[in-house]
Amino acid sequence: MPKSEMTLSEELEWRGFVNQSTFENIKDLDKKKWTFYHGFDASADSQTVGNLAAMMFDKVFMRHGHKAIILAGGATSLIGDPGGKDSERILQTENIIEHNVEKAEYQLHKIFKDHTFRLVNNIEWTRDMNVIEFLRDIGKHYSMTSLIQRDYIAKRLGENGNGITYTEFSYTLLQGMDFLHLFDKYGVDLQLGGSDQWGNCLSGVDLIRRARAKEAHVITLPLVINKATGKKFGKSEDGAVWLDPDKTSPYKFYQFWLNADDEGVGSYLKIFTELERSEVDQTMNEFSLNRSARLAQKTLAFEVTKLVHGRQQAERQRKIVNVLFGSEDALDLDESEMEMLAHELPVALVGRRLQLEDLFNALVETKLASSKSEARRFFDSGAIYINDNRLELNSGFLYDSFSGYAILRRGKNNNALLKFYK
Repeated sequence: MPKSEMTLSEELEWRGFVNQSTFENIKDLDKKKWTFYHGFDASADSQTVGNLAAMMFDKVFMRHGHKAIILAGGATSLIGDPGGKDSERILQTENIIEHNVEKAEYQLHKIFKDHTFRLVNNIEWTRDMNVIEFLRDIGKHYSMTSLIQRDYIAKRLGENGNGITYTEFSYTLLQGMDFLHLFDKYGVDLQLGGSDQWGNCLSGVDLIRRARAKEAHVITLPLVINKATGKKFGKSEDGAVWLDPDKTSPYKFYQFWLNADDEGVGSYLKIFTELERSEVDQTMNEFSLNRSARLAQKTLAFEVTKLVHGRQQAERQRKIVNVLFGSEDALDLDESEMEMLAHELPVALVGRRLQLEDLFNALVETKLASSKSEARRFFDSGAIYINDNRLELNSGFLYDSFSGYAILRRGKNNNALLKFYK
C-alpha cells in the first residue's frame, strides 16, 4: 500500500495508537529512525484480535521505515505475565510453549508479510543464564521499593490480594532484560507495548539507563474498548476471536467484524485496517447517510479478513454473506462454499421432493421454529424461503442443486441449510 502522507506521530494519533509514552512530546518520534521491538505472548496456541491491534501498531512503524524486532516470548511465557491477573497462572510445559511460539511466528509472518522484520525468541538468551549471573547483572539494578509499587504487584500484595510468587515477581525483570539484550545486540532504543505492559516496559528503560547510562523509550497503545458495551473488544458469544482458522473459522471471523457496533466501527477501521485517512473518511461519510446498509462494517469485515486469511477467503466470505442476506443468488455458491456453510449453519437432511411435513420437520430440526405449529404459522405468513424463493402452498417443492444443498431462510436473517439425499 502507498506510504501515508502523515508523519509517524500524526498517523499514530489519528489511528488512536498513542497511550502512555516516555516522550515529552510524541512528535519526537519523527526526529529519527528508530529500531523498535515488540514482544508477543505465547501462552496460547493462537494470537487473538487483541494481539492483532498490537500488530497493526507495529505496522505503522514499519510503513514509516523504522526497523522492527518482533520478539516471541518463549521464555517469559513459561512464567506468565502476572499483570491483570488476580492469581497465578497455571504454568505450561516447555513443549507446549515451543509449539505456541511456532504458531505465533507463522501468524506474525502472515500479518507482516509485506515488511522486513527480525524475529527473535527470548529463550535464546535466557536458557543458559545461571542464577548468579541473573542476580548480579540484572537484579542488582532494581529497587524493591519501586517494584512493589507497581499497580499489579501492589494489588496482589494488598489486604484482599492473593499474594504473588517470586516467579511472577521476576517477570518484569526478565522483560527488562529482554530490552537490555536487544539494545546491546541490535541497537533497539524503543519498545512498543500494550497499556497493561507499561510497568514492564519501564523496567527495560530503567535497566538500560542504570546498566548502560543510555536513554531508551517506550510507547504503548490503549486497550481497544467496545464502545457499545464498555468492555474489552475482541470477544464473541463463543469467547475470544482467534486468528487461527481452526479456532475461529473464517466465516465466524468475518461475521464478528460484520457485527461491529455502530459507535465504534470508525475506530476499528483505523486500528485494524491499513486504509488511508481519505478512504476511512469516505466510508464513514457514506455510512452516516445510510447506517442500515452497514457499509462501514462490510468494509471492516472484508479488509480484516483479507489481512488475516487472504483476499480469496475474504471474497468468499463476502459472497456467502451476500447470499445469506439476499443480495446474491444462492445458486452462485459452489459446492465447497456450501460444504463450508454446512459447518457453520444448522443442517437438516431432506429428500429431493420436499413436502410440507418435511419442511416443518426441517424448520424445527434447525431451530428456525420451536414447533411444527409455529413452523406452519411462519409458512402461512410467507416468511419461509428456499434459495431466496418464498414458499407457497402450490409450490412443487422440488429442488435440485448440483451441490446437493439449499439455503433455508426464515424472515430476513435466520438461516439454515438443507442437504438433499437422492
